[in-house]
Amino acid sequence: MRSLMKQSLILLTVLAVLPVLLAAQASNAASGSGEEFSSLPWVTLEEGKPIDRRLTEKTDNTPAFPEQTRAPYRKTAPFKVTTLIDNLEVPWSLAFLPSGNIILTERLPGRMRILHTNGKLSGPLAGVSMVATPGAKDIGLLDVVLDPNFATNRRIFFSFFNYIDGTNSNTCIARARLDEKGLKLTDVTVIFRALPIMPSKRLGAKTGGRIVIDPAGNLLMTLGDRSDSPPWDVAQKMDNHLGKIIRVTPEGTVPADNPFVGKPGILPEIWTYGMRSPEGLAYDPRTGRLWQNDHGPRGGDELNIVEKGKDYGWPTVIRGIDYPGGEIGVLKKDGMEEPVYYWDPVIAPSGLAFYTGNRFPQWKNSVFVGGLRGALLDRLEIVNDKVVAEEPLLTELHARIRDVRVGPDGAVYVLTDSGTPTMSPNTPPTSKLLRLTPK
Repeated sequence: MRSLMKQSLILLTVLAVLPVLLAAQASNAASGSGEEFSSLPWVTLEEGKPIDRRLTEKTDNTPAFPEQTRAPYRKTAPFKVTTLIDNLEVPWSLAFLPSGNIILTERLPGRMRILHTNGKLSGPLAGVSMVATPGAKDIGLLDVVLDPNFATNRRIFFSFFNYIDGTNSNTCIARARLDEKGLKLTDVTVIFRALPIMPSKRLGAKTGGRIVIDPAGNLLMTLGDRSDSPPWDVAQKMDNHLGKIIRVTPEGTVPADNPFVGKPGILPEIWTYGMRSPEGLAYDPRTGRLWQNDHGPRGGDELNIVEKGKDYGWPTVIRGIDYPGGEIGVLKKDGMEEPVYYWDPVIAPSGLAFYTGNRFPQWKNSVFVGGLRGALLDRLEIVNDKVVAEEPLLTELHARIRDVRVGPDGAVYVLTDSGTPTMSPNTPPTSKLLRLTPK
């Protein structure tokens, strides 16, 4: 009995001392190597070295040019994080209103809310559900953007899907007028429905849905391919909107300068094609070029510059492998675009925003990419359309990052996502809206 008690005492002493020893070892390693330590096990913070040193999923994944992947780590500006909301139910997007309020969307159940400048979060806006089709149990909301003339016409655009029989319809665009004081939408009209209306009876993810408004006032929106394993080839077929970026007018008609207008067998709304699950879409204010990010399978998340009529390769060209581990596609093919940057292993990129403020001078020339599986906000420094440095932010939160926006005040606003990759109407209301400001 005494022997057993002695052994137990020794074990308890070891367990008590072990964390201290490990902390000391970590401290010694850091002081000896010049490394910082991230709270994510796969992230290494050593100035001038890549943050990710894991083996690639695709064994022959050789970059086409030096800046195409694993950019060197560069630490920049310290910041503080303020939680503005902590009880959202899978938020997807936000937009800044001229009043200083913020309008937000929640994915499923689909709701819009307004965060007032006094910190009060409104209830769901009335009128949103008018877009639901007969037979839809609910709708899911995705992006929301303001009309460039919102100050006078009060018009917004938003993307959504119908939740039918446990899965999602293809993605649609609606427009409406926002009654900010009355907390409701009026004049709600669906202006675009992607084809096919129901891509699959069981595959509801890869909805796309990110909207930007181009300099001519037309709307561009991303659409995922809804594919499974092995992947479908719908992103390469031009008789559907899956795996594409589409472009329509504010009325939902086709602009005359779309690249495939008048071509037989091709849907005229298509702007670009060959994409898998594009979620981020944003203009670089310095160059006016449109950028997009795209989910790969196992490996091969991409950051692309979007150009009219171009083919981005999926599933013919891919820098990853299929989920079961088999090879798919090739690394390069003439006529298909190379990504500006890729991640292998993946981070599951979400929102995309170029830094346009003045609060963080060190973040000029940066684009932010949210990481869902990666659980980080990835800052990429861009020079001449190439990624020259990378800095993982918010890794201590261990949170899926759904969207990122730069506010008119120069702060960076981030939505976390407490959901999972599978759509569910029962996600806990624990997602947050965060505000990043200088320390």
